[in-house]
Amino acid sequence: MDKIINTLEESKRKTFIIDTSVLLYDKCSIHSFPGNDVVLPLVVLDELDRFKEKPGLLGEYSRYINRFLDELRKEGSLHDGVRISNDQTIRVDIDIHETPAGLDSTVGDNKIIATAFALTVASTNQVIMVTKDINFRIKCDSLGIKAEDYYKDRIVHDVSETYSGQCEIEVDDIEIINDFYKDGFINTFRLDADIFHNQFVTIKCGSSSLIGICNINRIVQLENNLTRTISLVPKNKEQKFAVDILTRESVKLVTMTGLAGSGKTFLTLMAALSAIQEKKFDRIVITRSLQTVGKEIGFLPGDIDDKMSPWLSPILDNFRVAFKDETYFEMMRKKGQIEISPLAFMRGRTFNNTFLIVDEAQNSTIHELKTIITRVGEGSKIVLLGDTDQIDTPYLDSLSNGLTIIVEKLKNNELVGHITLLKGERSALATLASKVL
Repeated sequence: MDKIINTLEESKRKTFIIDTSVLLYDKCSIHSFPGNDVVLPLVVLDELDRFKEKPGLLGEYSRYINRFLDELRKEGSLHDGVRISNDQTIRVDIDIHETPAGLDSTVGDNKIIATAFALTVASTNQVIMVTKDINFRIKCDSLGIKAEDYYKDRIVHDVSETYSGQCEIEVDDIEIINDFYKDGFINTFRLDADIFHNQFVTIKCGSSSLIGICNINRIVQLENNLTRTISLVPKNKEQKFAVDILTRESVKLVTMTGLAGSGKTFLTLMAALSAIQEKKFDRIVITRSLQTVGKEIGFLPGDIDDKMSPWLSPILDNFRVAFKDETYFEMMRKKGQIEISPLAFMRGRTFNNTFLIVDEAQNSTIHELKTIITRVGEGSKIVLLGDTDQIDTPYLDSLSNGLTIIVEKLKNNELVGHITLLKGERSALATLASKVL
């Protein structure tokens, strides 16, 4: 009987062939297939070896995988397969398989496909190729090889399910709205709805309505703590929500998404400048991924400030809108109140009493953003900005990028707030282009 059960359990196991792109995306992916068999084609180890001396996460992850596999050799032969604590086996496939017709046999990806094709034909278990590379998955599907993305970090499976940071509630009792305006708050138990911490709420009863934010177990009125010297009038409801969450001192991490021209960067800069003027923070640090749109322009001359100048343009544009020139910006830079730093230079730093702005965060992985967030020290606030429909980084999409994952994972925490800006305010033409083109 035990032999029959063991045979059934073995027949349920799947064989996952892991591409290099997955291992370099998440170093823990090698542990993430419990109860199944993981196969690493030999060419994957060769590709990892080329990354081991690179700076940043790519080098770190490559070295981690190499060291982990080296430790596994003490447990058994990687050629035969080693079983680890989660009942997963890891095996390195060294066989030379015939590359399917039409594919260049000297290309590393095609060698991995050859391994997947051979195992699909020979194995009694289901064989699945796991890769972050879209074209890789298409080629596998064309050859009858089951292929899928790496889904461990993915929390939602459709853009329509993503958290917007606000909700709308219809009530029958007008006293709920009357009490809100009389007392400045209402208790959430009076509402038949699940509401997250720091979620914005619109409550309607007939022609009456209110907007507020969930603070612990209450819906309270919005705040606008901008200094009088910052001339900013929110142009829509979502911008009012954004000003509240950006200036609310209890919220230490703000995530803000929205289409191009919705005001994400401008609102954040104004909130940061206001906080600097009130001496709530010592400085503003602005960082972003150096991912370009379209073709690269090659190496840029000069020091780090010169190299960052193309990525400073959006910041300077917002200063021009607010103050009509760049004088204030340059003065703050000379005083050390504003610092521009590439995302790649964040490791090892600690940001105390800092308003940290991460622009274009949708182009970063969850692991890159985790590295930044864990740099935040006492008395600091961090804001992650991005448009999840404008992703320029290979292997990321609107659901797998780091910004979306952080929004979903941290959406019910007292220290975190999120808002999605729905309307473009740059111009009617910009809004039209964002929606239609």
